[in-house]
Amino acid sequence: MLRFCCLGSGSEGNALVIEAVAGLWPTRILVDNGFNLRQLRRRLARAGLAIDALDAIVITHEHSDHAGGVAALARRRRIPVYATAGTARACGLTERGCDWRPLKAGHTVDVGGLAVRPYAVPHDAAEPVQFVFSDGAVKLGLLTDIGSVTDGVVAALSGVRVFILECNHDADMLRTGPYPYFLKTRISGDHGHLSNAQAAELLARVDRRALQSVIAAHLSRSNNRPALARAALARVLRCGDSEVAVADQDDGLSWRAV
Repeated sequence: MLRFCCLGSGSEGNALVIEAVAGLWPTRILVDNGFNLRQLRRRLARAGLAIDALDAIVITHEHSDHAGGVAALARRRRIPVYATAGTARACGLTERGCDWRPLKAGHTVDVGGLAVRPYAVPHDAAEPVQFVFSDGAVKLGLLTDIGSVTDGVVAALSGVRVFILECNHDADMLRTGPYPYFLKTRISGDHGHLSNAQAAELLARVDRRALQSVIAAHLSRSNNRPALARAALARVLRCGDSEVAVADQDDGLSWRAV
């Protein structure tokens, strides 16, 4: 059985727990950690977990909202960290005494009962990846922090049962909003973040024959609204807006089976 919960999603911090249960022995992976130890403990407790329940950490990239709390957690709790070489260097994992395990885009790594397949994405980081997770029966696709869609991204995410998909901003809200011009340019650029419309276009391109649910993630507080993200994805899925879940910055998303 494969299930997941989101501890928080947005520019103020991201973390996701993926769990696979084979027999009596669960494997739990923490995907990213943009929270300090106190915040992480509180968010894990909300999900019924303690830090000691985590078997590994995998990192998408080095930006602080995704990796700011990784090194302290990994070092103090002796949890292995899986990351690309570029991300490991940018985070200083080995220099900070972490047990770093290398990842490479396109190469699957088995972590307990979970198969972790990283794939390359265009984002303004050293060597960013996103992930597809599988317990051997079903697949969960994760995609946040990407500025433009490539054929490789579409191929990687085709066939997933659950899709956690970045809907960072509404293009009009970003254009007319309070951010300075350089930041608007970065966010909307080819190595920035997906708009609602771009996320919908990607969703339309992937093979959705196995898809059962989509979660909108990494929404900007300033430049988006959950209703706008839901509506954009629901149009592609031809479903009601309420059928598209949103991973919240403060409350995350409670446990869901894949």
